[in-house]
Amino acid sequence: MDKRKVIGIGETVYDIIFKGDKPVSAVPGGSTFNAMISLGRCGVNATFLSETGDDHIGDLVCSYLTDNGVSAADVERRGKSPVSLAFLNERNDADYIFYKDHPNDKASMQMPEINEGDVLMFGSYYAINPVIRPKMKAMLEYARQHGAIIYYDLNYRSSHKDEVDTLLPNIEENMRYADIIRGSNEDFHIIYGTDDFDTISAKDCLKGKIVIYTCGAEPTLLKTGGSTEGKEGTRICHSIEPIETVSTIGAGDNYNAGVVFSLIRDNISRNNLSDGMSEEAWRRILSTAQRFSAECCKSIDNTVGWEFARGMADTNNSEQ
Repeated sequence: MDKRKVIGIGETVYDIIFKGDKPVSAVPGGSTFNAMISLGRCGVNATFLSETGDDHIGDLVCSYLTDNGVSAADVERRGKSPVSLAFLNERNDADYIFYKDHPNDKASMQMPEINEGDVLMFGSYYAINPVIRPKMKAMLEYARQHGAIIYYDLNYRSSHKDEVDTLLPNIEENMRYADIIRGSNEDFHIIYGTDDFDTISAKDCLKGKIVIYTCGAEPTLLKTGGSTEGKEGTRICHSIEPIETVSTIGAGDNYNAGVVFSLIRDNISRNNLSDGMSEEAWRRILSTAQRFSAECCKSIDNTVGWEFARGMADTNNSEQ
């Protein structure tokens, strides 16, 4: 397996999933967490930075990481673990209730070893939480200085829509640090009050960036910022094949995993990104991301299955 590694930063929660007002599953989760589990299953060298409770759920979270090939050495343990209730509707989309006291977040975020070519993946409220903002910013600066590709998933929940004005500076600062930003139409609408891709991609904080805009079953849009040699950027509209879903809870998380997996599989560096990549290369990445997302939606586990993961790992190993 390639020596490059993926470092994920995000929250951990214990997801209790309801269908028809009855609990049908309970599994450790969290947005970046779900992506890291899928990457670990695919044989990617992965480590996760987070915090969880010093309790039974915390034990389950850490065991779940290690059992799926993700290092839990940098997961801090204290207090009570957060819990999420996810209620699936008739389309298998979820509404959430979160039980966590964010002001008590105290993650120390010890700097892991980061080398050129590694990928740092982060997102959601954890990435903009004012309580840990100084530590998050220091981590992003550290990753930038050491040549990592920085991947930012907005994943901005409607439960925080009343905090947009306060949190927007943190969101846009994250965008400026990131090489690749993925957001859904819902994310951007909550943050900017519009889901018009041209208006969004023209924002100052997104100029020169790679922006991936997902919209459920509608085509995915991608814009690159061009190259350091003045080459114009690429714009792609990538169609989505219809699928039958069991749960869409981890769809976006696993889309992220598919993009990051592709960066490792295709040996894509920050220089490749800044020099400008072909439309064919980007379509290959988007197709892989969609495969990850579609695979996740076939089950209620919020991750890709083991059989799929082994197939992707074999593909990756054959191309190294």
